[in-house]
Amino acid sequence: MKIQDDSGAITAEYAIATLAGVAFAGLMLLVLRSEEVRSMLFQLVGRALGLGA
Repeated sequence: MKIQDDSGAITAEYAIATLAGVAFAGLMLLVLRSEEVRSMLFQLVGRALGLGA
């Protein structure tokens, strides 16, 4: 049985994780552009911080 070289495997995993992160950030950007979602998030954070919002 011959062991194969996997010297580029870690780099490929980092590239896939980076692409997934960029895709998630793009999706979040689209969601947060909605005024309803933005106001709901601000209210949620305000209540969590005890600002009475």
